[in-house]
Amino acid sequence: MKQYFIALTGVILLTSFTFSTGIDEIVTALKGGNASQVSKFFDKTVDITLPEKSNSYSSSQAEMILRDFFIINPIKGFQVIHKGENSGSQYCIGTLLTKNNSYRTTIFMKQKGDKQILQEIRFEDQ
Repeated sequence: MKQYFIALTGVILLTSFTFSTGIDEIVTALKGGNASQVSKFFDKTVDITLPEKSNSYSSSQAEMILRDFFIINPIKGFQVIHKGENSGSQYCIGTLLTKNNSYRTTIFMKQKGDKQILQEIRFEDQ
């Protein structure tokens, strides 16, 4: 019984660590203003909402849009407000602090195969 409990605890810890890794890596990339690191999680198409425009982009276009946004708005940091999961999907709500403004940021990820894929990211004026 004791071995069963230890094995079950190990599986739960490993699963929860693996699950949160995608969001945590994106948060780290946002803190550094690293568009190429964020783009590693992009789906084939990604919905990006910025204060001045919103559209669905191919992963390569989305990386360029995000890179331009980070150049115009030099990043000072990112503060996580809430993270959660629902039916295999993950989301994160936070505040992106830039030199010019603060943006309420929402990240939506979905399970595809064996990994989490970023499908939508929103930056809204606060």
